[in-house]
Amino acid sequence: MTERTLAACLLLACLQLGGCASLRTLDAAQADAPIIYSGTRLDWYSLNDGCCPLQRFGALPPRYAALDLPASLLLDTLLLPLAIAAELGVTLNIRGGR
Repeated sequence: MTERTLAACLLLACLQLGGCASLRTLDAAQADAPIIYSGTRLDWYSLNDGCCPLQRFGALPPRYAALDLPASLLLDTLLLPLAIAAELGVTLNIRGGR
């Protein structure tokens, strides 16, 4: 197995283990929840025994937060420009389909 294939398999395994924290926080509809690096912050909060992630982030952390942390960090970094725009209140008016 090449290194690239192994890395892809590990990333896929992390995403499948219990749900990616980044995707969970993006789907959370809580007004005051953090947006920038939200999945990474949720994982870190969970690893440091945070008391109430549902109230703070609007989502529960994945079961294996330590395994999810690298994948969430990568996804949050890729989504950083959109997160900054959302934090600043910039609307992109993106629509799918027709």
